[in-house]
Amino acid sequence: MSTSTSTRSALTFLGAAGTVTGSKFLVETDGARLLIDCGLFQGPRQWRRRNWDPPAVEPSSLDAVVLTHAHLDHCGYLPLLVRHGFTGPVVCSPGTAALAAIVLRDAAHLEELEAEYARRDGYSKHSPALPLFDTADAERAITLLHPHTGDDPVPLPGGANVSLHPSAHILGSTFAVLDAGGVRTLFTGDMGRPVHPLLTPPAPAVETDVVVTESTYGARSHAANGRNVLAAAITATARRGGVCLLPAFAVDRTPSLMMILNELMQTGAIPSLPVHVDSPMALRALEVYRRAAAAHDPQLRPEVTAEVLSRVHLDAARGDSERLNRPSGPCVVISASGMATGGRVLHHLAAQLPDPRNTVLLTGYQVPGTRGAALADGAHQVKIHGEYVPVRAQVVVVDGFSAHADAEELIAWFATVRPPRAAYVVHGEPDSAATFAARLGAELGWNAVVPAYREKVALRARER
Repeated sequence: MSTSTSTRSALTFLGAAGTVTGSKFLVETDGARLLIDCGLFQGPRQWRRRNWDPPAVEPSSLDAVVLTHAHLDHCGYLPLLVRHGFTGPVVCSPGTAALAAIVLRDAAHLEELEAEYARRDGYSKHSPALPLFDTADAERAITLLHPHTGDDPVPLPGGANVSLHPSAHILGSTFAVLDAGGVRTLFTGDMGRPVHPLLTPPAPAVETDVVVTESTYGARSHAANGRNVLAAAITATARRGGVCLLPAFAVDRTPSLMMILNELMQTGAIPSLPVHVDSPMALRALEVYRRAAAAHDPQLRPEVTAEVLSRVHLDAARGDSERLNRPSGPCVVISASGMATGGRVLHHLAAQLPDPRNTVLLTGYQVPGTRGAALADGAHQVKIHGEYVPVRAQVVVVDGFSAHADAEELIAWFATVRPPRAAYVVHGEPDSAATFAARLGAELGWNAVVPAYREKVALRARER
């Protein structure tokens, strides 16, 4: 006997469909319009252009937004949503609220800075060059963040509710379980891994009617020797008298790398080198992690302490950053952004890529179309601030440090619950999503589908 549900409940894929970026999922019932995640498109121009399109749903018609975590491709569209009329609450965890405020302010600053560069140097196709959104938009969005502690259900308009469960991707990251229109849907957001340098494992999977799952590594398994590759590259670079430049996501990868580098130095796996964190955003995010460690946040592993997260040179001033373009001796420089799409790391790359003594270490996923992906693919030049820079430095891709669960880890996590009525595989490149959907069907017996961008599907409960 099936549960009575509204046949008008629907789910529309407004992002992260056909690509690994721009997560936005619209849930509509008889009583509510809800958006799960609200991310910017990143990577190739074909995706980034979508950020400039009119909103796919009238923002003022939305009752609430739920954020799974604070990465830009999950929260970065909020300032635009607010600019176009959204005034409802944005439900998230306390960690997400703290980090999202940092991410949104930084994104607005970079948008304004990029527009300034484009106006000054004349390389924009638009006149005058304008930011996608500005600081005022970001500040208004931040005021709408409603942090919720614990995994008890949060009431939403139209009789809906949502519960948030730790997902071990970044501090505050969650998977969301939405009860709306008589249907329970699990949105993984970015699912983390059982083993993380900073975070405790994800909460157990929850049995639901529908699943919307990421598939970033849906066709791959993480390498197990990442630390060895990292250690060998750093040691070789130090012997050459060069600089190790690590483009790193400010919010989680930077503190994770700090923990790993500290452990490698303590064990003698790498020489004792100065480690510089050169990213104002990373430093602000690091302070959130330190406060969480001091408060013994249960999402953090016990060995993660505020003291360990302070064992680096923290370079916030512009003069400090400029000196790191050409350091006086071997060192490690960690700087954002992780895919070299913006931020101070661009100035370091412009200065350091032409020198063969140096090494660029890519420790995270590189979205196709980004500078990071170009470097990983062996580009001989990359364009930075309108100018092509030769790549003579070593470029090393270090696998195994991703904070995304790989295919094996996702399958193992989902295997603990009964099959849902339907599973929608999103947030992956086309091959990755298709491969993972096929595995869900073959190994778990799931009805798994890869939806198209802006496709709308009915939401119905499975038979009980």
